[in-house]
Amino acid sequence: MRAMSPRERARGLSLIELMIAMVIGLVLLLGLMQVFAASRTASRLSEGLARVQENGRFAMDYLQRDLRMAGHFGCVNDQSHNVQSPGSMHTTFDAGGHPALDFMQSIQGFEAADTEPGKPLTLSATPSTGGIEYTPALPTEYAEALTNRVDGSDIVALRFLVPDGVPVTLVGGTDDKPVFNFDSSRWAVLQSGVEAPGLFGVADCLTATMFQASEVSGSAGTVTFESAPNNTGSFTSLYTPGQAMLYRAESVVYYIGYDATTKQSSLYRVRFSAKPGEALVAGTPEALVEGVRNMQLLYGQDRSLSAASPPTGYIDRQGTAADVEASITPAADAWRRVGAVQLGLVLESPDPSAAAQANADAALTAMGVTFTAPTDGRFRTVYQTTIAVRNRLYGN
Repeated sequence: MRAMSPRERARGLSLIELMIAMVIGLVLLLGLMQVFAASRTASRLSEGLARVQENGRFAMDYLQRDLRMAGHFGCVNDQSHNVQSPGSMHTTFDAGGHPALDFMQSIQGFEAADTEPGKPLTLSATPSTGGIEYTPALPTEYAEALTNRVDGSDIVALRFLVPDGVPVTLVGGTDDKPVFNFDSSRWAVLQSGVEAPGLFGVADCLTATMFQASEVSGSAGTVTFESAPNNTGSFTSLYTPGQAMLYRAESVVYYIGYDATTKQSSLYRVRFSAKPGEALVAGTPEALVEGVRNMQLLYGQDRSLSAASPPTGYIDRQGTAADVEASITPAADAWRRVGAVQLGLVLESPDPSAAAQANADAALTAMGVTFTAPTDGRFRTVYQTTIAVRNRLYGN
């Protein structure tokens, strides 16, 4: 065998061999980059889908929970109280005062202009806020509290007695200025998450009365009714210990709002409350679930619209808030005949995803409204459900 010379042993790669190696390396690197990009896109889309599904479930849960409570006023609902002659549901609040205290309407919707079924609606990349009309007209008190409301989305106000109450153990004071006593160990039940509740309802299976307490003592277990900023009347019904229950009264408004700081639209809730002996105030808007872009509502009314007759339990007409308002005069009786709510939500992913562009041509339709989505890369979908107002089913 011939021995290699020192020059031959020192010879490296030729230029052609080096170029071939670089080309092969670039091809492999390009393939790896494509795999990485595809994995990243799939991951972002998967995350967007998961966030949308999670947010959709949470938003539905919040709305279903409170919509189902409409009409709850103790062991007899507001429909049954109304058909009695004379009616047995009472309030010490001013009938023409703040709309949040109108407990004679347990549920009331506000239809955004041009969003009835059959109408198209274009969703802009940055939602506009507070610039459209509603039917019925949005009360000034609500408009001032819901300043970040998204245009083109419906609003619903709910007023009811919370599900858990405490038994009245003693009624002191006078007939028109009673003092209700309860087991002080159950004060947390009566609070139901509110630090200093002042709006209450007392009910038995004959009557129900909503009122503001002038003084409350959780340690002593007493709720005192007397003069307070929101009370304009006195008690007209008598309640018997052991037969009456005391509840916290709830007044909330659900809507879709936009946060310019986070650039996210969300499901919002505003709670109207009053501390004992103090004025009614609107709470800070609470962003409950992010990524909710639009809300559409339709209301199902009982077959019998006569306020003087018991409801049949058959919900055979669906309509917008404007349709409900026009069905009976006065409108309070019309809303009392609502036994079901159809809910449609448009959800969007928090971050853009290029893969979502494949979904750009998919139809977004909620409660008969067809949405045109912006091409901003966000994944969007629709969740719909029908919610039975269980306190009004078959006149219960």
